[in-house]
Amino acid sequence: MDLAWYFYPLFFLAGLLAGLINTLAGNGSVFTLSLLLFTGMPAGLANGTNRVGAFVQCLVSVFTFRKTDKFKPLLKDSLWLMIPTIIGTIVGANSALQVSDQMLTKVIGYLMIFMLGVVLLKPKRWLIETASRKHNKSFLNFIIFFGIGWYAGFIQMGMGLLFLSALVLVSKYSLIDANFIKILISFALLFPSLIIYVSNDQVNWQPATALAFG
Repeated sequence: MDLAWYFYPLFFLAGLLAGLINTLAGNGSVFTLSLLLFTGMPAGLANGTNRVGAFVQCLVSVFTFRKTDKFKPLLKDSLWLMIPTIIGTIVGANSALQVSDQMLTKVIGYLMIFMLGVVLLKPKRWLIETASRKHNKSFLNFIIFFGIGWYAGFIQMGMGLLFLSALVLVSKYSLIDANFIKILISFALLFPSLIIYVSNDQVNWQPATALAFG
């Protein structure tokens, strides 16, 4: 679909804002996905298009994160969590392709409201230090991260907050360490889901490129 020229500077700015928010916490897709829907783009196409910028954000974040001392130990911690997440995201992306644009629009609207309250729920719970652990290979983590992976494949918007919630409140990482792990896992899951959306012609590359540059 052809869009008016003035949307592209807005896509760039939305991508910039989403990149800042997603790197520090999550839910930057509230801005990018909302803008894509505002242009009149069908929800399914907007859902796929939005993932290009998110993937580029994670790619840049991972390369920047590699310069820190925490990269290798937190990468090792995140590898087990990537397995159920990637499985879940493949299932979720294929599920989203079976949903009508009308239903997907309603789901996105309700989720935007829900995500506003996630961080506000007992904020002191987030202020912890990383607990000592030998591994993260628990059945509970497998189920939780499969579920988040499914959600990320289905919608993606707000997945960063869900990852942070699980990593801080369940796995007992500090917020900073959890954010690093969130970025690593997000990078790993966005690639297969993006491939699924691209192969099903659910990406509009012009606005996707503007979002990615932002």
